[in-house]
Amino acid sequence: MRHRRSSERGHADHGWLNSFHTFSFADYRDPAHMGFRTLRVLNDDRVAPGMGFGAHGHQNMEIVSYVLAGALEHKDSMGNGSVMRPGDVQRMSAGTGVRHSEFNGSKTDPVHFLQIWITPDKPGHTPGYEQVHFDAASKRGRLKLIASPNGAEGSVTLHQDARIYAGLFDGEESAEHTISRGRAAWIHVASGTLKVNGAKMIAGDAVSIDPGAGDAPLVVLSGGVNAEVLLFNLR
Repeated sequence: MRHRRSSERGHADHGWLNSFHTFSFADYRDPAHMGFRTLRVLNDDRVAPGMGFGAHGHQNMEIVSYVLAGALEHKDSMGNGSVMRPGDVQRMSAGTGVRHSEFNGSKTDPVHFLQIWITPDKPGHTPGYEQVHFDAASKRGRLKLIASPNGAEGSVTLHQDARIYAGLFDGEESAEHTISRGRAAWIHVASGTLKVNGAKMIAGDAVSIDPGAGDAPLVVLSGGVNAEVLLFNLR
């Protein structure tokens, strides 16, 4: 297990956007943290009321948005328009090229969301879009699959052999997850506090588990206090 503490992340405060970067992004450059397996970007973003990201383009990336608080309005060049709220998971496959904007339409409340980039299995996919809601009950005291390569269990579909799980943990609630041989996991605490294999973590902390060709380890999540966590199971 290797820890990536919240305080070690890159940080950019643009006034309208307060962003923490787990991996190198924009002006934050750290050769030791360029990504983890196929997980390239994990940004913890807070957008001020009435502000947002203007239309901009992406190519050849699987972009997943996970809203923690507030509401985020989405528009893209594929003709999609939606509002994402807590529990919503959006997947946008940029593929050959797509433009989109994200905006906080509230006049009073900030929006807090995670911006996740997964490198695709190959370049040149046709751009695509999905949005699925996972209510709190589906994540309470367990790890719920929210993204996968085949859309299993109602998850959004990724062009990559990667699986993302989300869970809510409080009090005595706990869950276990086995990492198969040859795979690795990145566990990110989005809010609250949580123990990962007995190690206490706070919001913004993360831990990586990469056994290589060794034995398949077990991840144990426990001791949560209002905790929301994402677990990435990666090839």
